[in-house]
Amino acid sequence: MSPEKHYRACNLCEAICGLEITHQDGKVLRIIGDKADPFSRGHICPKAVGLQEVYEDPDRLRHPLRRTATGWEEISWDTALDEVADRLRQVRARHGAHATAWYAGNPTVHNSGTQLAAPGFLKALGSRHLFSASSVDQLPHHFAAWQLFGHPLLLPVPDLDRTDYWLILGANPLVSNGSLMTAPDVGKRLQAIGDRGGKVVVIDPRRTETAAHADEHHFIRPGTDVFLLLAMTQVLFAESLVRLGRLAEFTDGLAELQAAVAAFTPERAAGITGVEAATIRRLARELAAAGRGVCYGRVGVSVQEFGGLCLWLVSVLNALTGHLDEPGGYMFATPALDLLGNPQLYERYNRFQSRVRGVPEFMGELPVACLAEEMLTPGPGQLRALVTSCGNPVLSTPNGRQLDQALESLDFMVSIDIYLNETTRHAHYILPPATGLETAHYDVSFHALAIRNTARYSEPLFAKSPAQRYDWEIFEGLRQRLEADTYDPATATPPENPEAKVDLGLRYGTYGKAGLSVAALREAPHGLDLGPLLPRLPQALRTAGQRLHLAPPLLLADLARARKALAAPSALADGQLSLVSRRELRSNNSWMHNLPRLIKGRPRCTLHLHPVDAAARHLTDGQLVRVRSRVGSIELPVELSDRMMPGVASMPHGYGHQRAGVRLAVASQQAGASINDLTDEARLDVLTGNAALSGVPVWVEPVK
Repeated sequence: MSPEKHYRACNLCEAICGLEITHQDGKVLRIIGDKADPFSRGHICPKAVGLQEVYEDPDRLRHPLRRTATGWEEISWDTALDEVADRLRQVRARHGAHATAWYAGNPTVHNSGTQLAAPGFLKALGSRHLFSASSVDQLPHHFAAWQLFGHPLLLPVPDLDRTDYWLILGANPLVSNGSLMTAPDVGKRLQAIGDRGGKVVVIDPRRTETAAHADEHHFIRPGTDVFLLLAMTQVLFAESLVRLGRLAEFTDGLAELQAAVAAFTPERAAGITGVEAATIRRLARELAAAGRGVCYGRVGVSVQEFGGLCLWLVSVLNALTGHLDEPGGYMFATPALDLLGNPQLYERYNRFQSRVRGVPEFMGELPVACLAEEMLTPGPGQLRALVTSCGNPVLSTPNGRQLDQALESLDFMVSIDIYLNETTRHAHYILPPATGLETAHYDVSFHALAIRNTARYSEPLFAKSPAQRYDWEIFEGLRQRLEADTYDPATATPPENPEAKVDLGLRYGTYGKAGLSVAALREAPHGLDLGPLLPRLPQALRTAGQRLHLAPPLLLADLARARKALAAPSALADGQLSLVSRRELRSNNSWMHNLPRLIKGRPRCTLHLHPVDAAARHLTDGQLVRVRSRVGSIELPVELSDRMMPGVASMPHGYGHQRAGVRLAVASQQAGASINDLTDEARLDVLTGNAALSGVPVWVEPVK
């Protein structure tokens, strides 16, 4: 058989780049960018080859595993699903429905089978103890969207292809290709802004890869972005630069907002942020004067103690400068498959609280920073069982060592995952789904966050083996067993393929009347361009009376914390540094460290320090150092870099593969250390429940 070409989207990160895969006789020969993809236009990053390496990885699990006293054993799917459902029922009968928790990792939203089938299983499980990676890095975005626009999934994105001024806080889109902003080939899009005479400004405690290509970069002390944003807002009011434009017809809270920010002057912000007052004023004026401009903040402003306020103020700045819902500004996609559902007012907040700390629920979830304590603290309601789906929270959530300990204490645990990793090694059963090149896929979430309206359906390249199950078959199999008093696979209803849900969503969506469906997308293997972002307000608002609320009471009340912090900023102890994470182009999740072409080269799990901080500690480049925080300590090499703000240290996330019982041959050769053995589960944005991972106080010292 001669070589053939297959086209699909890469689902390893949010960029959803189009791929052209040359294959022959069940083997991948080459993966390149699909030049006919109207969105990614031939661009791919190094991660794209990871699809081949995941498919071929000898460590990838292909059969259900059951843990025994002598090790892991392979079992049949019917046996695995029967026994898992039975164990879950036993926990429910003995300890109640809420004694079992669920954790969904980041790849959940990168797999439409999991995303669309898991809710049915969760309903059958019946527990309110739901946790996910969302409370590690993005709940503030959802909270601000809910408060301002009426729904946590109504998330605006920068209209990059038409903007002339881009202010970036705490984001590195040249490496991430956008986050909560689907934007493949940010490099060319950055260049295009410059080519049309525009300007890019980056605010970050590290001179990132994006900052290196920007017109300006300004250091800022970790965790203080809220004061910069408040001061910029204050300048807009003080200098009469507010221009709501057509938003004025349906906007409330302007006077309350002006009064709330009046005391947050640039001079006061300069002292705590490290950004000069004159610079703060100039940035506010430039954003206001830009014909087409946008302010954008991501992980760096989300994973701090004022994350909710930060993301609220990002939208506020865009609204006040006339850039919200306008071309070149902060706009809303019109997705072909809309996740928002019915137009009722959204009320999924604080309906219950976590048992130990009393942290409110939001979006049906509790903060993952509370997960371990809910397992370790005795008493009524203690968690006794856990189901994880494509996640590795031991490496990706705060105080991973504590969670490691907590998982050992469970009565029962099952993981739906393709790897035996740092988390799943604690499971009693591992159920590995078919993955990547073996699956059909529609990017339910990321088309809704794209900087241009697009749609694409990816067909499987290779058929799964008869011994494998799709993710949706696993969830449906468990759901049916949990719902039935007795279950007979011979007479059970076949599990519903999520393709039917995708097709229904497309047919009844915005473009359905024009004939959009799964069948239509199959006829367009490179994807469809559905046009640029269009103004959608006020019609898209889910608030009462479709009004835009710039001064929601919950957010105004939370300003009291900011006022207190501004009046008495918390200082680092003598010798302490402020720790932040960093994103790598070749990595997105911890499991990518088991892919040879993505992990090869020099070790990347190093601690970046400014030379001044290294000299003060008598450290030299490459030296092994110990980093200590309140919750633990790790060791890793130091790497000197003048790209770091003095007083700040940085290391990547997702490493720490040295734990016993892990079956990751490649990752174990570059095990590194986990930043989440240092991050503190006690540090939260109390408004949203998001973990405050940025700016953790640490000591750095040589290993003697």
